[in-house]
Amino acid sequence: MAIRSQRTPGHDGRAETAIRIAAAGDIHLGRAEDEERWTAAFAGLRDRVDLVLLAGDLTTHGEPAQAALAARAARAAEVPVVAVLGNHDWHANRRDEVSAALREGGIDLLEREHRVLELCGTEVGIAGCKGFGGGFDGAHIPDFGEPLMREVYAESMREADALDTALAAIALCPFRIALLHYAPVTETLAGERSDIWPFLGTDRLAAPLREHHPDLVLHGHAHAGTFAGQLGEVPVYNVSVPVLGEDFWVFEMTGAPRRMPSEVH
Repeated sequence: MAIRSQRTPGHDGRAETAIRIAAAGDIHLGRAEDEERWTAAFAGLRDRVDLVLLAGDLTTHGEPAQAALAARAARAAEVPVVAVLGNHDWHANRRDEVSAALREGGIDLLEREHRVLELCGTEVGIAGCKGFGGGFDGAHIPDFGEPLMREVYAESMREADALDTALAAIALCPFRIALLHYAPVTETLAGERSDIWPFLGTDRLAAPLREHHPDLVLHGHAHAGTFAGQLGEVPVYNVSVPVLGEDFWVFEMTGAPRRMPSEVH
């Protein structure tokens, strides 16, 4: 399960594993003064969490220097930091340089990938991709018409397929997380104008989540959206900083030290 708690990381006094995760999206570093502000925020997580997850939009305009600011700030947490890119991080069309700056600075960036981390004596699997827009039931961008419109459809399907592959790769992990930027459900978009929902996500990302049933799904992007939603029994959280009203939200995942799925996909 995923709850907010103030307990010591990795310790709950029971025969369960407890892993504490700080999450945020849309931190948007861009100015020199942002580095000081976010360095203090990351430093405040020391000895409180085991892992930091960043749900995209680490920069304001996708400049490599801004990515370097974000990476330097994140080092202050002194725990693993895993991130995906967001639309702002692509804005300057320098994605390769942004990705390099983040990785060189110590952030583990997932681009249609997965990672398995050893934390608190157990394995945490993270499936990470940016996601994309494309719309939801009743308002999908279809695979029809001009090549540019069909490319939007194709990109949303590439992201969904990559998420499916990444989730399958972490199927045996006791704790499994999907980390996105774009939203896979409309519940966490409530508060945003419904006419812009197709630009904020797509339910094409929902199919692999239903199939693989991760323990926790995190996304950002929807600054005026809603914090908590569901996809069946899968909890989905919009951790965009404007939604949180604070720098990070701390989740605690608890459970038996070892869990095997009924099937291997």
